[in-house]
Amino acid sequence: MSGRDRLGKGLGALLGEYLDPETSSGDVHSLPVKSIVPNPVQPRRVFKEGELEELAASIRENGLLQPLVVRPAPGAQGRYELVAGERRLRAVTSLGWPDVAVLVRETSDEMLLVLALVENLQREALNPIEEAEGYAALSEQYGMSQSDIAGVVGKDRSTVANLIRLLKLPPSIRRLLEDGSLSMGHARALLSVTDPVRAAALARTAVKEGWSVRDVEKRARRAGFGARSKVAKPADPLVFELEGALRDSLSTHVSIKQKRGGKGRIEIQYHGVDDFERVFELITGRDVSEVVE
Repeated sequence: MSGRDRLGKGLGALLGEYLDPETSSGDVHSLPVKSIVPNPVQPRRVFKEGELEELAASIRENGLLQPLVVRPAPGAQGRYELVAGERRLRAVTSLGWPDVAVLVRETSDEMLLVLALVENLQREALNPIEEAEGYAALSEQYGMSQSDIAGVVGKDRSTVANLIRLLKLPPSIRRLLEDGSLSMGHARALLSVTDPVRAAALARTAVKEGWSVRDVEKRARRAGFGARSKVAKPADPLVFELEGALRDSLSTHVSIKQKRGGKGRIEIQYHGVDDFERVFELITGRDVSEVVE
């Protein structure tokens, strides 16, 4: 079966085939810990010391309940690249184990990234930026569409699209999101502020003063579409509030233009094909592929 066929099987099948020794072919081997190198495309960058210490204590007490999954390292005889189990590898390394149980798999570069994402998403949640960068890598390096990615990792396409959009945030805001100072709701609200300096300042104040997501949404509307915008604020306060609600719902700039006689128009901005499809899906509840063949 080709790598692309395997990708189409979905989350459960991927984990069953590659990560579970009871349902996958192949024997468990013992390899020197020093012969195993980290996954070169591991999406997780933040490993909390307290959690690793707890895992190491559990492994010391109960043993390693599930083997690591590795593949032969390309061009390096006797060396192996980790496919799944980074936290377990770090834990057994801290315990000073000379050898560790592994399952050896032949795995493509593309599948290596997918499996690392799948394992982390199911077992140890990635922070939003790590998750977004993993999806972006699948899109940019392997040409996977957002629908393909969503099918593999078991999420809605709009969720994948919204996560990838977080990578447009300034680095300082991404760091606050990575360390948990800001939630994904806060970050999505800040996407509407196109001035990166102003957005970063809002983010820092939000953390310092403990703003709620709603607080950030209100201030982001003022910062992103108030002083910066040349469009006058709607005369009708109700229209102004509805405009803000649409921006929050669609995570993009929405402008309501009123005319005489109760007529008018609603303008919705989008930033590229993927963003258009995201907005279309939010409005209609349908994927673009269902309409355009």
